[in-house]
Amino acid sequence: MPRGLDHLVLAVHDLEAAAAHYRAMGFTVGARNRHAWGTENHVVQFPGTFLELITVGADGITDEAWAERSRFATFSRDFLAHHGDGFAMLVLESQDAIADGQAFDEAGIGGFEPFFFERRGTRPDGSEVRVAFTLAFAADKAMPAAGFFATQQHEPQNFWNPAFQTHANGATKAGGIVMLAAEPAATVPFFEAFSGSRAVCASARNMAIVTPRGSLEAMSPECYRDVLGLEPDLSLADGPRLAAFKVTAPLEAMAERLEQVGIAFIRHRKHLAVPAAGNFGTALIFEEPRA
Repeated sequence: MPRGLDHLVLAVHDLEAAAAHYRAMGFTVGARNRHAWGTENHVVQFPGTFLELITVGADGITDEAWAERSRFATFSRDFLAHHGDGFAMLVLESQDAIADGQAFDEAGIGGFEPFFFERRGTRPDGSEVRVAFTLAFAADKAMPAAGFFATQQHEPQNFWNPAFQTHANGATKAGGIVMLAAEPAATVPFFEAFSGSRAVCASARNMAIVTPRGSLEAMSPECYRDVLGLEPDLSLADGPRLAAFKVTAPLEAMAERLEQVGIAFIRHRKHLAVPAAGNFGTALIFEEPRA
């Protein structure tokens, strides 16, 4: 079954500063959560998709065995140590994480034990609820600086909340992600196996896959500069890098808000873009809602 976007793991050193930054841009940012093994996060929800601002808590990784099994905890920690703030992991939705893990194994992109965990979440009224997930991991040795997994939610009614999905800036959805790659076409076999969808284009400049929720794109540095209007300033010494994500929002209102709060952005073609340097290591592309 094709897998759409579930969430983006945005690793940051200063979690509260990142949360304040996203609030300043007009996003509704959830309460601070703590995982049992030592990572902490804030979540920004859209219907069916969310951003996860994540850091390692002041006490570091407190349960190494769980952290190793969870993978995203140690990956986030190591990503921050080696690359600094940025887009660390891409997560797709799963209806059956065990089956997806087996599919990843068969495609040669798996080889990892599925991981189950649960935690307490907080509703807008302050009450606590249980949320639970099973993760199926995938990897490509040519992309060691990017993490990937699919997640199955076991208590979706306790996680998704329309109150969290209403944003003062008018944002309505996360529209897709962009990877920076020296050879975009070389990423196609992995992304087709990971997403369960076929590429709609693949060339020396770019590749694109349309999933049931959002697009997956890889661009060469030249294409990234031309199409997005941004400098491709991530190092590709460790292979392709997750670089940017797209959000649908009314552009003129968004531009006015960014100007009011002093967040630098550019206008290019039909979008606005907050460069990675001004958005905790990950470029943010705002696109106008389609009529």
